[in-house]
Amino acid sequence: MRKPWIIAVFAAVIFIVALLFSFLANNGTISPPERLLTTMRCMGIGALLYYGWLKKNLTTTILISMVVGVEVGIDFPEFSQNLKIFSQIFLRLIKSIIAPLLFGTLVYGIAGHSNIKQVGRMGWKSLLYFEVVTTIALFIGLAAINLSKAGVGIQLPTSTNSEVLPANKQTLTDVILHIFPENIAKSIYDGAVLEIVIFSILFGVATAMISENHRRPIILFVESLSEVMFKFTSLIMYLAPMAVGCAIAYTVGHMGLGILVNLLKLLLTLYAALIFFILAVLLPVALAFKVPIKKFVQAIIEPVSIAFATTSSESALPKAMKAMEHLGVPRKIVAFVMPMGYSFNLDGTTLYLSLASIFVAQAAGIELSITTQLTIVFTLMLTSKGVAGVPRASLVILLGTLASFGLPVEPVFIILGIDELMDMARTSVNVIGNCLATVVIARWEGEFHESTTAG
Repeated sequence: MRKPWIIAVFAAVIFIVALLFSFLANNGTISPPERLLTTMRCMGIGALLYYGWLKKNLTTTILISMVVGVEVGIDFPEFSQNLKIFSQIFLRLIKSIIAPLLFGTLVYGIAGHSNIKQVGRMGWKSLLYFEVVTTIALFIGLAAINLSKAGVGIQLPTSTNSEVLPANKQTLTDVILHIFPENIAKSIYDGAVLEIVIFSILFGVATAMISENHRRPIILFVESLSEVMFKFTSLIMYLAPMAVGCAIAYTVGHMGLGILVNLLKLLLTLYAALIFFILAVLLPVALAFKVPIKKFVQAIIEPVSIAFATTSSESALPKAMKAMEHLGVPRKIVAFVMPMGYSFNLDGTTLYLSLASIFVAQAAGIELSITTQLTIVFTLMLTSKGVAGVPRASLVILLGTLASFGLPVEPVFIILGIDELMDMARTSVNVIGNCLATVVIARWEGEFHESTTAG
């Protein structure tokens, strides 16, 4: 068929309409026959499966598996709770790649080119870019929640004290110490991305400073290690469709479609703020640096869809790095900028944390002055570093910040109900922002060579 996208559009329309009717039926708004709704959803899925068979690529398969996961979660909610293990297996395998991949690519990117001046130049350019973009994200989140007032008028649950999560305060000293590795084996075990990055950068600089006969074996080793880990990633990606489908099925089966009713205003506030951030900040940046928009979007669809379903930026890192290479960003820049961005360029997480903090105050009926709100969001700018790789670690950061400012933690349990849906969006924006950052720095360095394919 010459236009298989027509099948995809037809299938999507049928499925979305059936999903909307199912949502309204759950709320008692309408009462259509359940068999009709199930038939419509199955028709949509059948058409999507045919479209996937025509396209035969991993991205399409992942997106279709998300739809299938929604259906399984709706029709078999109890069974879907057993599927979480498959997404956990996928995440474990991905996490096993991160440390050797970062070490190999960073050391090769630094020592393999022996250009220490460029490393320093890329470092300050990256930090400047990250700081500007994340600061804008903070203010967008702050403005969005003050405009929507999503937390105003909420009735707090009466029994939320039984399972209060530990809310350890993070001081500036803790944040600074967290940057530097104490034990690299422990950093790898803990998945401390920033500590691994710092160790790899210093190791790469040290390697670049030794004599050629000692440097060459290490460079050959890390280059081979990088290639092996990218191939390792390709093998694991064959599990991605199943992992993504199971993750979505678990989410829908666990929370149900009706979860959107209670916190729809907060959810829409976050999604609207993130979309505004993409259109008002990331898109102008992409245009200013002459990023090929169409090819860039094609390149990030797969890693973003993985991040969206698994709620982990870490799971998308290997695929995102490879996609940016295919787009035309040199490996040495991808290997330096993207891991660094996972600690300093958390656009979606930063926006969410500022929004969620003020939401908690609104839900508790506490009026915060503009000065206090600004103090909170700038504190979050420091305490949020290095949490992108861990699903919902932002909740721990949020609780610690609330404790620092004497705000109640009870309203956080309201957010927990839809945190996974919110995490999907903010994690996706984290990945988009970090992918864009690599292209921006490559352009800034004059080393972006646009590929003839989107990768």
